[in-house]
Amino acid sequence: MSVPSVPGPTAFPALAVTVPATSANLGPGFDALGLAWDLVDEVRLEVADEFAVSVTGEGAGRVPEGRRHLVIATLLSGLADLGSPVPDGIRLSAVNRIPHGRGLGSSAAAVVTGLMAAWTWARPGRSVDERWLLRRARAAEGHLDNAAPALLGGLTLVVPGEDRVVRLPLDERLMGLAFIPDGAVATRAARGALPPTVPHPDASASVACAALLVHALQHSPQDLLAGTQDWLHQPYRAPLMPASAALLDRLRNAGHAAVISGAGPTVVVLGTPADLSGLDEALGFRLRRLRPAGGARVEFAPAHRG
Repeated sequence: MSVPSVPGPTAFPALAVTVPATSANLGPGFDALGLAWDLVDEVRLEVADEFAVSVTGEGAGRVPEGRRHLVIATLLSGLADLGSPVPDGIRLSAVNRIPHGRGLGSSAAAVVTGLMAAWTWARPGRSVDERWLLRRARAAEGHLDNAAPALLGGLTLVVPGEDRVVRLPLDERLMGLAFIPDGAVATRAARGALPPTVPHPDASASVACAALLVHALQHSPQDLLAGTQDWLHQPYRAPLMPASAALLDRLRNAGHAAVISGAGPTVVVLGTPADLSGLDEALGFRLRRLRPAGGARVEFAPAHRG
């Protein structure tokens, strides 16, 4: 497994960071499986006299500004953890395409962006230390099922109890179709809806489906419907997202491998182009076709003028 490389040295150069959207869980792979999609946020960072934030696209006018912006806050904490000097100010300009609060990994993308930038400034010319970044991402996010594919791209499996990730191959035909609702669901609320224990038969069945899901994603798309059955989290979260739960049931009853993306409420259908043909936007949902994507990238950016 390889991690992203970062540019060579210059103290605090202007950076352009791109990070993909992600779908965690994918049904039964709760807190373990994640998949990166070709829906990316683009963030430009450079040292300035003050902390300034400019955002277009998703979250514009609603995200915190200055030091409280998640990318900047994560960048500053990462620099401190690495023992690096901290700039007096940072100018952030972002084009956000990942919807916020919809289960597509927007907060993980922000965290990975900040950590990648921190490493680039603090350790110029050196490839990212995967263990460091995953440890810091877990501290910020509480879990790695979104941060891991955002960093590495493709399909990832988080090793239980460790800040370690395995990148898995994907069937080249695989794509996704996202039904994105207007309303958001807070991850904290979705976590709070889960019971402390689940029945043993449900856990056993989910383990079997998760194993089948990995096989289906790698080699056998025809098994995606059976492999995406879940008893661990989606049924308990359904009351928080009734429209998404109803759409999920309707799609699955029609034979489509639909799942709740992450904590929801976005519904993603997995399959080949033939599997997804003919599916139309549902009332109250935006439709977005997705393809698996690579992970986070950092590049030098031209100095700001004006």
